[in-house]
Amino acid sequence: MSPPALSPKTQTHAFAGVFALLARQMAELERSLHGQLEAFEPEIRAMADYCIDTSGKRIRPALVFLSGWRGPDVVLPDLVRAATVVELVHLATLVHDDIMDEAELRRNRSTAAREFGATAAVLLGDALFAHALNLATQFGTTEVCAAVSESTRRVCAGEIVQTLRRGSTSVTRADYQRIIDLKTAELFRVSCFLGARLSGFDAGYAESASIFGRHLGIAYQMYDDLADFFGEEKRIGKTLGTDLASGKLTLPLFVLLESLPESERAALNEEITGRSPPQPALRLRQMDELDVYAAVVDTIDGELNAAAAALRGHAAPQLLSLADVLRAQVGNLRG
Repeated sequence: MSPPALSPKTQTHAFAGVFALLARQMAELERSLHGQLEAFEPEIRAMADYCIDTSGKRIRPALVFLSGWRGPDVVLPDLVRAATVVELVHLATLVHDDIMDEAELRRNRSTAAREFGATAAVLLGDALFAHALNLATQFGTTEVCAAVSESTRRVCAGEIVQTLRRGSTSVTRADYQRIIDLKTAELFRVSCFLGARLSGFDAGYAESASIFGRHLGIAYQMYDDLADFFGEEKRIGKTLGTDLASGKLTLPLFVLLESLPESERAALNEEITGRSPPQPALRLRQMDELDVYAAVVDTIDGELNAAAAALRGHAAPQLLSLADVLRAQVGNLRG
C-alpha cells in the first residue's frame, strides 16, 4: 500500500503551507517534546527545555509525519513518538556542533555552549542522546530502537570524521560527500523510514522514502554550507562564517579552490590549515566573481532531482513538496 495523495488544495511549496498542513501533528510533537522534560533530572531540566525551545523548523519530525501521511486529521501516536526521538537526536547533534564550531547563535538565541559553558553543554548533548534512545526502546518492536541507535552512531561517526579532517587540505569531494551522508543525511533517511514503516506502508515505499530522505538530507547540508558564506545571519538565525574559520572544507570551498589560479589556491589552503588568518570577505568576493554559488546550486539540484526520482511510482506529493521548499530556500539566499 502506498500513501494517499493530497488534495490539490493542500499541495503547496512553501514552508508555511507544509507546516500548516501538519499543524495537528506538530502540536502533538511539541506536547511530546516538553512532556519528556519530566524524565530529566530536576537539576538539568531547564537546560533540556532551553535546547527544545531553541530548535527550528522541525524538518526531521516533518519527514516522519509526511512519509507516514494518512491525512490531516490522522495523528498516529507512534509517529509522534518517533518524531520526538529523531528531534531529540537532532537537538543533541546541534548542541555538539555549536561547541565544535564555537558558534554563539542558534535560532537567534545563545547556543547551549554559550549559555551553560562548553563542558556542561557536551554532557547535556549526551543526556539528550541517551533519552532519545531510551524513548526508542518503548515501541512494541525492536526495529525502531535498532534503526535509531544505528543512525545515531552513524551521525556521530560523521561528526568525528569531520572533526579529524578539520584544517586539512587533503580532504576530497568524496570525503565531503561521505561526511554529510553520515552526519546529516542519515537522520533525514531514518526519519522517512520510520514514518513509512510505523504507518504500515509496504516495504517498497519505505525503501523509496528512505532514499528520498537521504538525497534531501545531502541537499540540505549543501544548502547549509552555502548559507555559511551567502546567508544573512539575522535571517538564517545562527552564527555564520564558521566553516572557513574552523578549517572545514565544504562544497563552496571545494568549488572555489578548483576555480582559483594556483597562487591564490595556495593562499586559501594556508587559511584552511590555520597557518594564516581567514579572509572571509575576500573569499566571498572571489566566490561571486567565479560564480561558485551557481555551481553549488547545480549540485544541490542534482540531489533534489535524485530525491524526486526515488519516489517515482509512489503517490507521495507531500514529500516532494519538501524538495520544492528546499529549492525555494536556496533561491532565497540571494534574494
